Amino acid sequence: MDTLPEGWSEVRYAGRRYGLTKITHTGGRSLSVCAEQLGGADVISANVYRTGAGDVLKPCEMPAAKVLDFLRALHH
Repeated sequence: MDTLPEGWSEVRYAGRRYGLTKITHTGGRSLSVCAEQLGGADVISANVYRTGAGDVLKPCEMPAAKVLDFLRALHH
């Protein structure tokens, strides 16, 4: 998550283009990530909360595995 640029950027995942928006909240204690497939219907969305015990991923109405696969495989 830290390597993703703040704001909007175009990324590639599984050979497809996505518009990715990353917004950092509350002084870096939480992040929002939303990616929409350009020219398609796929959406990836999650919030990450940074706690003393570590990062907590909260996907938005999708399996955590889908979000994690997307984030691990991104090509900027």
